[in-house]
Amino acid sequence: MPSASSSESPFQPTARDRHAYPQPRRVDSNSLLGGQNLLMIEHAGCSYYLRMTRNNKLILTK
Repeated sequence: MPSASSSESPFQPTARDRHAYPQPRRVDSNSLLGGQNLLMIEHAGCSYYLRMTRNNKLILTK
């Protein structure tokens, strides 16, 4: 498997793959969380919690 160059991110498609992967919608975490540290997300009948930690990390739990 070829190694990725330092300018390529594993989450960004390469130039040759861009036609196969549309750009994802980008949402700022501050607007998602609305100034709070916890957000409940409902998906397929289940509740998930997106929490911002004291170290400014995001954790998604079921």
